[in-house]
Amino acid sequence: MPKANISFDGEVILNSVASCVFVINSKGILQFVNTAGEQLLQASAPYLKGHDLEEFIPNDSPILSLIHQARIDQATVSENSITLESPRLGKHLVNAHASPLVEDPSLIILTLTKRSLADQIARQLKHRSAARTITAMSAMLAHEIKNPLSGIRGAAQLLESTASEEDKALTKLITDETDRICALVDRMETFTDGRPIKRDGVNIHQVLEHVRQLAQNGFGSHVRFSENYDPSLPLVFGNKDNLIQIVLNLVKNACEATTGENAEITLTTAYQHGVRLAVPGSNTRVHLPLMVSIQDNGPGIPEDLRPHLFEPFVTTKQKGSGLGLALVAKMVGDHGGLIECESEPKKTIFRIMLPMYSEKQNGPL
Repeated sequence: MPKANISFDGEVILNSVASCVFVINSKGILQFVNTAGEQLLQASAPYLKGHDLEEFIPNDSPILSLIHQARIDQATVSENSITLESPRLGKHLVNAHASPLVEDPSLIILTLTKRSLADQIARQLKHRSAARTITAMSAMLAHEIKNPLSGIRGAAQLLESTASEEDKALTKLITDETDRICALVDRMETFTDGRPIKRDGVNIHQVLEHVRQLAQNGFGSHVRFSENYDPSLPLVFGNKDNLIQIVLNLVKNACEATTGENAEITLTTAYQHGVRLAVPGSNTRVHLPLMVSIQDNGPGIPEDLRPHLFEPFVTTKQKGSGLGLALVAKMVGDHGGLIECESEPKKTIFRIMLPMYSEKQNGPL
């Protein structure tokens, strides 16, 4: 069978890669920006072309020194883990490479690769490993703890019928505590369900609005909600009930973290280049272009807890069980997605990356 003739266009190829690619002339003016670069600088290529790169990147950024060094040495210069931060761009950790164009050494090719892409994959694998650990542990606890607890509760109820008023308070304490432990074990049993979830095309905005209404009429009545939705966002390939539970957990945490008259939560959706990950129970690898974020202006998460947020029994709440975010990580993993957290005082953001639904394939695209 003869091979089809394929015409390779350099610009099309560069627009397909996840790394940001810029071409800068000797005066620091942008000559080319690929699609990922447009998203980083939050402007279109036609607008960016002809503008000085320093209009978008702080003038003390190591990236500008890297470009200068590549121009002087006429060689490729690289630096890893550069923090790129500005009010316009937000905060990104990138690996940067600058090299002169062979055909015209006055032009410098700058490539920026977000470290978060690789870090997301590593952390996601860690989250799934934690979920597997708690799955085995919860199955053991359900068997080894719940049965004895039933006996303890029954004995306490029998004692209560003949106990004095003073002792009845103690028997009530025993039954209340056994009920609390049973409820905790019941919640952990959620992790033991390893069956593939039933999924279909889901409008994520309907999910977000449902959760927002629940919050505003209950636990989040003190919070001002704002929405920053992309109305053109395609359907998510997911389970609606699970997605509601994921968002509800995150919004409830955000509401509990924000207090006072200025409490605010921002719900955002966007389409962006993601990574490809294997879907549990499948040999396929899916693109994760749909981003949902929940941002609050609370005090932030302690730095020492941030790397362990999605592990079981890690919590910032005095009476928290530490299972809420572990459950969220499991559910996101069941969707083949990613979840990330970025936190500093007055700004905590949970971002979820999810696959897009394809009607043609009746599955992820």
